[in-house]
Amino acid sequence: MAAKKSEISREERREERREDKLEREQKDVVDRAAPRTPVIYEVVRTTGEEEMERPAVSLWWSGLAGGLSISFSLFAQSVIQTHLPDAAWAPLVRDFGYPLGFLMVILGRQQLFTENTITMVLPVMAKPSLAGFGAMGRVWGIILAANLAGTLLAAAFCSFAPVLEPDVRDAMLAIAAHAMDKTWAEMFFQAITAGFLMAALVWLLPAAEGGQFFVIVAMTYLIAISGAAHIVAGSIESFMLVLNGSMDVGHLLGGFIVPALLGNIVGGTVLFAVISYAQVMKEI
Repeated sequence: MAAKKSEISREERREERREDKLEREQKDVVDRAAPRTPVIYEVVRTTGEEEMERPAVSLWWSGLAGGLSISFSLFAQSVIQTHLPDAAWAPLVRDFGYPLGFLMVILGRQQLFTENTITMVLPVMAKPSLAGFGAMGRVWGIILAANLAGTLLAAAFCSFAPVLEPDVRDAMLAIAAHAMDKTWAEMFFQAITAGFLMAALVWLLPAAEGGQFFVIVAMTYLIAISGAAHIVAGSIESFMLVLNGSMDVGHLLGGFIVPALLGNIVGGTVLFAVISYAQVMKEI
């Protein structure tokens, strides 16, 4: 009888060990698996809801900081440019400076208009209402105005304060002139690309975990080398040209701000956000 009980006890211990092993393996599968699409959607949507509930003053100062920080993209490109020869491959190296401003903004949790073209839209699409569209428009307006105010301050500082070496400022103006030398249609359609890539960047970050740095660099570097138009990062370039007398205000508004803004919204909202919502609307 005792031997039989001992055999049963050993069998129970073996069964417990098998169950423990199975639980550990299942936990490993969950830990190693990428988040499911509905989970990513919920993270981005929740972020949008939280941002829409923030006080206007908080959004303004965070957006202003974002505009100032994004200006370092052009600064970094210009510094690198001054050390490169006049070669066909030089822009590929120079544009490694472009992600710097985005890293400062995104990792520093500052507000950037193009990030919000997807985060704000998803909660509104989930529960469409006039109040939701109004809240989204309020946040968009505050952040865009604050971003542009920040880049304008940065452009004025770089143009009138003795803070830059002459060759660095010349490089900034040369990069800016090349970026603004586009027709209305070219600016609009290239801005669609930038808007889509920025929305994709926001979508990828929840699954990136420790790789957020590389995701930001990869996506924004692609924006730079493709010549895509970003309403905020490009505004420092256009403001520099206006303040230095190389562009008039009419071209600033009609040739850059309007087409770039519309293109970014179409790329980030009409295309990416709608597609992202369509993936999960039957699952959420």
